[in-house]
Amino acid sequence: MYDTIKNLHSYWAFIVLIILIFAVVNAILRSKKTYDERSFRIALFGLIVSHIQLLIGLILYFVSPLFDLWSSMGGEVMKNADARLNLVEHPIINILAIVLITIGFSRHKKKAESNKKYKTILIFYSLGLILLLSRIPWDVWPRF
Repeated sequence: MYDTIKNLHSYWAFIVLIILIFAVVNAILRSKKTYDERSFRIALFGLIVSHIQLLIGLILYFVSPLFDLWSSMGGEVMKNADARLNLVEHPIINILAIVLITIGFSRHKKKAESNKKYKTILIFYSLGLILLLSRIPWDVWPRF
């Protein structure tokens, strides 16, 4: 079960990154145009796929054999770079990234002007994307 969830989490991350990049690029390229249903759907899809990734990640976190390091290492987890990345940094930073994406989506809906909607999506989705990219364990991430 662990391997299946880990693979799903890894490959779903590709989808999340592609959609978030697409949403950011859309916000840049269409910032001078009227905000339309297509742009709304792109932002919504970015929100949905990132939340699905969060759910998969939370399940993976608690079924992972690495989670047992909390009981065996205790506070020593923070002294071990690999354990700290997997048990502390990766989850917290990525949850923060998805919170930013969620805030951006919620705030953009309240804006009346198209350029402000695009700007809100651009800022919050970009920050979320940067945080996600900063905590991907590149050395173990799947390669095609």
